[in-house]
Amino acid sequence: MASLKTIFHVALTAAGLTYGLNSTAQQASIFLADPTIFPDKGKYYLYGTGSNQGFPVYTSTDLESWQQSKDSAGQLALKRGETFGDKGFWAPQVFTYKGSYYMAYTANEQIAIAKAAGPAGPFRQNALVPLSGSGKQIDPFIFFDKGKVYLYHVKLQDGNRIFVTEMKPDLSDIIPGTEKECISSSEGWENTANAKWPVAEGPTVLKHKDTYYLIYSSNDFRNKDYAVGYATAPSPAGPWKKYTGNPVISRHTVGHNGTGHGDVFADKKGQLYYVLHTHHSDNKVSPRATAMVKLRFKPVKGGADVLEVEQGSFKFLGTD
Repeated sequence: MASLKTIFHVALTAAGLTYGLNSTAQQASIFLADPTIFPDKGKYYLYGTGSNQGFPVYTSTDLESWQQSKDSAGQLALKRGETFGDKGFWAPQVFTYKGSYYMAYTANEQIAIAKAAGPAGPFRQNALVPLSGSGKQIDPFIFFDKGKVYLYHVKLQDGNRIFVTEMKPDLSDIIPGTEKECISSSEGWENTANAKWPVAEGPTVLKHKDTYYLIYSSNDFRNKDYAVGYATAPSPAGPWKKYTGNPVISRHTVGHNGTGHGDVFADKKGQLYYVLHTHHSDNKVSPRATAMVKLRFKPVKGGADVLEVEQGSFKFLGTD
């Protein structure tokens, strides 16, 4: 007779779900691409690409088990119709600024910012408009430094290229004339398929000591070699120097295809993590599964600290 665990696994598989490798038997994997985790007042809020109606939100108190609201209306932190866009809800980022909660996100291949009273939303806009900018723009990341606000983002311009521009202090729009390119894919690991449209996307920026770290993903997300690297700079505007040991997260380091496009956060003890997505399986891309790894900085004599992934720390995120 099959064990209860085997029966449960078969039932989940039939429903299109899988176990997280490091999850308990009763946990089913979460399927959010381009994930981000926002810690707030003892809870963690997980968002990502996963619905054509907006952005799903999960919560956890321990980073081990995640829940969604039992009220279906509360399962989306941002809902279509209450903000800009009617399709392509991708790559959210949540942050606080001057006492309010904000979500920067992509819809209709443009970037918009919505506001809420709390991290679970609902995030809304008074005027349903995107930010200014030329062409198609995706994957926003807002960064604050020395009284300035920076918008890192991806332009679909001869490939997916990462840019930065300054924003107005009220977050209403960008400051024209401040846009500057940061990263494009030019190294072998960044374009293993030799595609005519090279991809660098999913920017996250953090400051450690006096150095700025830009974490990004390269290769098309459908490529099993989708992977994560980083570059360093002396200022938010660059110039950016790619780490010679890239990629720092890949199928070769964590054992799963399509690892990338995530965000950095710290837990209650200050431990750094990178939350990311992987392919659904070895032969299927979507729905992409959500996972995370631990990060640490390794001191280097005479240079910037090296950003490392703690070996053996990879785990899928799952619901009860």
